[in-house]
Parts: sequence; structure tokens; C-alpha cells
Amino acid sequence: MPEFRVRYLDAARQPAEACVQAADVGGIAKALGLPAASLLAIEPVAAPARRAATGRFPRRQFAQQLAVLLRAGIPLLESLQTLQSQDNPPAVAAALGGIVERIRLGEAFSAALATQPQAFDALFVAVVEASERSGQLEQALFEQAAYLAWLEQLRGKLVAAAVYPALLVTAGSAVVIFLLVFVVPRFAGLLDGVGGELPLASRALVAVGAFSGAHPGLLLALAAALAAAPVLAWRHGLREALQSRLWRLPLLGPRLHLLALAQLYRCLAMLLLAGVPVVPALTNARGVAAAHLRQGLERAIAAVTLGERLSVALQREGLATPVSLRMLRVGEHSGELGAMLAQAAGFYDEELSRLSELVTRLVNPVLMLVMGLVIGTVVVLMYLPIFQLVDQVQ
Repeated sequence: MPEFRVRYLDAARQPAEACVQAADVGGIAKALGLPAASLLAIEPVAAPARRAATGRFPRRQFAQQLAVLLRAGIPLLESLQTLQSQDNPPAVAAALGGIVERIRLGEAFSAALATQPQAFDALFVAVVEASERSGQLEQALFEQAAYLAWLEQLRGKLVAAAVYPALLVTAGSAVVIFLLVFVVPRFAGLLDGVGGELPLASRALVAVGAFSGAHPGLLLALAAALAAAPVLAWRHGLREALQSRLWRLPLLGPRLHLLALAQLYRCLAMLLLAGVPVVPALTNARGVAAAHLRQGLERAIAAVTLGERLSVALQREGLATPVSLRMLRVGEHSGELGAMLAQAAGFYDEELSRLSELVTRLVNPVLMLVMGLVIGTVVVLMYLPIFQLVDQVQ
């Protein structure tokens, strides 16, 4: 069951705070023994361990299945109860239970979703809320499922492009560690028995090998620390630093920019097709926009709020390409701006495949070359004294 940090007015009407486990707002008030009006603020407690144990809420699957049930003519509450009756993980069961309970009490579907912030983000809730006003809940859920499926596909392709480089680096590092721990110390003993002055680079390698052979546990711990350092750095600012620079690369940057625009267009298209007005749609899309687009998007929101056309604002802020700009203008004149944004996003989907091929063609050979040089250098430094002794004998 999700946990929330709650600020409320106690029985003496004094502000207080507490952490409460409950399915929704009603459950929080009941656990505290207070009316819901006494709750001042509710924030979900971000607990990584808890999320790892219960799993993430499958929003795409939820939206797809609920849309299918609604299209079949099943009422909303009955559709949710049908999904609730499935064999769901604890996190999913708790969220669905909270939603069903709120709808039974007469709340709107979007309001019920908003009580489950650990499962549904603000973008999902905004789409549902707008579709309730327009009477297009079923279509909005299908659009939401399609958008989430596109995000999963995008993430999957990028991960697939990174798998081979990761395996290559892991295998190369394992070979280097094996040479340092098992092979180099034995060569060091052999060379000590032969005698003679070793080259400086070979002496340094023999010293490293001797230390590694005497302290293999320390070497493995150092290797683990070096492997964990990029992960920790990624979580503490490295990701933002790389993102701020990748867009400026001459070959990779333009493709990444197009992918970021495609994601922004898909999000806007989903919101507009669900009936969300342009300015609220832009505001909700800020959360999914890439970091280098956000300042321009903020300025575009301000301009559109003052009455400027969306196509003009996006063009001025560098958020539209010539192709997407033409589609935006057609959408503004025809009243089908959401559909045109969806087509503009689809136009750039092929860039993802090209990006994956580009990464594969550039990164993989470079990594193979680097790992080959490292391993080859270790081997050459091991055999260099032997070649020198052979020359001396001759």
C-alpha cells in the first residue's frame, strides 16, 4: 500500500505532520481519524526499495485494457472492477482499489486517478480530465496507450543499442583483470629467474601484476568501484551534464534534437486530441520536454498565452523544423492541430532507427579499438623483455 507524508490540522486545530499508509485520500483521513477537510497537503513518499518490491504501475496496459472494455459498452465502474478482479501485483491492486472506492463515492474518474500519484502522473490525469469534459474518454485512453507504447519502444531501442557496447567493455575489463591477476605475476617470476634489466614500461607492468597477484580482492574491489562510479555519477548530475552537451555534437546532436521534438509533438498531440486547450497542453508537456527545449518552451507558452499562433511561437524558439512548421500551419487552418502534430512526430520516427545505426557504427568499432589497444599493450609489455633477452643472446 502506498505511503504518504500528510500535513493536517489535528483535533486542537494545530498543524501537524505524519506518514500514513493508505490507498487514497479517504483512507488517509480515516487512518488519522479526521475529516478530509482537515488535510492540508499530501505528498507520496518516494521509497525506492518499496517500488522495487512492488513494481511499477503498468499505465500503458491499464489504459489499453480500460479503453477496450469501454469500447465494448461496459460502464466505467464495472470496467475498473473487471480489471481489479485480475491477478494483479500488490501495487496495482492497491491503486485500483483506491480508484474504485473513490468512484463509488461519486468522484470523477480523473479525481480518483489524482489520489494515486504513485501510479498516475499529472500528464495522465490531465488527459483523462479533458476527455471527461469532451466525452472522449475511450479515445483519450487509446491515445495515452499509444503514447506510452511509443515511449517504451523508444527506450527499448536505445537500450538495445547500448547492450553490445556494455558487453564489450565488460568482457574487455574481465580480460585485463585476468591478465593482471593470473598471467602477469607468473611472467614476473619467470623474468626474475632469467635476470637482466627490464624496460621501464615492463617493470611498471610487473609491479602492477605483482601487487594484483598479492591482493586480488583489493583489485576486484577497485574494479567494482570503477564500475559503480559512472552509475553514481549518472544519478548525481552526469546525465544532465551529458544532455546539455550531446545536442551540440555535429553529427549526433541534430538527430537527438529531432527525437526530442518528436516526443514533445506526440505529447501535445495526445493532449490536444483529448480536448485539452493549447496553453494547458503546452504547460503539461513541459514535464516530458528535453532539458534543452524547456526554456524555449516556456517562452512559447508565454507567447501563446498572449494570443500568438502556436506555429509562430514554436518557430521563433527553434521548436519546429521546416516540415513540422508546414504541418502546424495546416493544422491551425483546418482545426486539426492535434492530428498534424501526431503526423509530424511520426515523420521523425525513422530518425530513431537511424540513430541506433549511427551509434552502432561509431561507438562499437571505437570501443573495440580501445579495448584491443589496452589488451594488446599489456601483452606486448609482457613479451618485450623476452624479445630483448633473445636479442642479447643473438
